[in-house]
Amino acid sequence: MDKKGKIIVLAAPSGCGKSTIIKALLEKGDLNLGFSVSATTRSPREGEVHGVNYYFMSPEEFREAIAEGDFIEYEEVFPGRFYGTLRSEIDRVTAAGHNIILDLDVNGALEVKQIYGSEALTVFIEPPSIEELRKRLEFRGTETAEVIDIRVDRAQYEISRAPEFDRQIVNDRLDTAIEQVHNLVDAFTSF
Repeated sequence: MDKKGKIIVLAAPSGCGKSTIIKALLEKGDLNLGFSVSATTRSPREGEVHGVNYYFMSPEEFREAIAEGDFIEYEEVFPGRFYGTLRSEIDRVTAAGHNIILDLDVNGALEVKQIYGSEALTVFIEPPSIEELRKRLEFRGTETAEVIDIRVDRAQYEISRAPEFDRQIVNDRLDTAIEQVHNLVDAFTSF
């Protein structure tokens, strides 16, 4: 019988490099990783493809899938705008023998761990400090001071939950953080 893949979940406050780390792991290509395609009720943006970028659903379809227990985690980010991870997506990738990597918020990551236990590795990516995180967000130049304040406040909450994760990695230097996460995933998926 073929070996079933494992589940790796990365969570981090905005501005900590989580998406960059995931992209680097996928590009390296030596961990047998598939990326989890999330479901959403938002409309597709130009160039986005159903089943590739997201599974695009109407709010009614999403609510029906919630009622059916089809999601391992989901969030209503504001009324009628949902994002979530379909159980079928995890099963599709892991049943094919591939490991799957998920990019989730703190609550979603911990829900996945609760469901899958030892088959899932949760990794929390931390900034070196709240001050450094604020500098990174300001350097992006994409958000107002008010939005940065909200993100920093949220980050403090998220960092308080970091001890609930299997591992924590401080992203002080991106190349080092990528290597540390790679090594964690490699060790986890090798047994």
